[in-house]
Amino acid sequence: MVELRSFLSLTISLIRREVAGRYRGSMLGLLWSLLNPLFMLAVYTFVFGVVMKSRWTIPDQPNVQHSTGEFAVILFCGLIVFQFFAEVVSGAPGLVVANANYVKKIVFPVYILPVVSAGAALFHAAVSLLVLLVFLYTVFGSIPLTLVLAPVVFAPLAIMVLGIAWILASIGVYFRDMSQIVAPLVTATLFLSPVFFQRTALPAWLQPWLSLNPLAIPVESFRNVVIFGAQPDWTALGYYSLVAIVVAFLGYQFFQKTRRGFADVL
Repeated sequence: MVELRSFLSLTISLIRREVAGRYRGSMLGLLWSLLNPLFMLAVYTFVFGVVMKSRWTIPDQPNVQHSTGEFAVILFCGLIVFQFFAEVVSGAPGLVVANANYVKKIVFPVYILPVVSAGAALFHAAVSLLVLLVFLYTVFGSIPLTLVLAPVVFAPLAIMVLGIAWILASIGVYFRDMSQIVAPLVTATLFLSPVFFQRTALPAWLQPWLSLNPLAIPVESFRNVVIFGAQPDWTALGYYSLVAIVVAFLGYQFFQKTRRGFADVL
């Protein structure tokens, strides 16, 4: 119990420092955590909603489509999930290298670094969610009660991302080009996930394969409970959760076994 309290205390302290340090010295400070996703939303809404005139079919109402404003809210919901994923995964390969001073401290639990990164990303996701709720109420006129399920559908993604981060953080110590490889893969993950399109827009034979994208099920589940007031696909979410736990376990074991050589490389 004492070790758990110490772990939580250290984690929270490092997350606070990570969040505060990111905006230290800037004029707008934490306000950037709001402006960045809003700017991203504006660009994507203009490109996909205005230029390409993309629309979203309302569940159970196949003949009705959302307006540009409603499409923007739906798009923003998916981007929150992606931003969390991208922030942790993109920074993972250089995580240990950037904190080399911690590696040489025997008493410091280096494995906590990906946890801190995920915690900071989770903070930004929570801020974006608050902004989303304001837009959601303004555009749709209500906030569904299924919103309370948002943490439940988001948790498996957080577990999955943590496992991936442990693996990438470890590989990044020995193979510095990993950051260059991960960046385009993260971008590809975005455009191959149901952030800009619905699963039903794909050919029937291709739709099941979409679930192989680590963002597919979390994006659809998060959108269902936050926007549409619908239950997520609990079966798909259950399988995803099992895979996420396995990835996290293997990622942690891989990190712990490979960390023994960190000090020599750094």
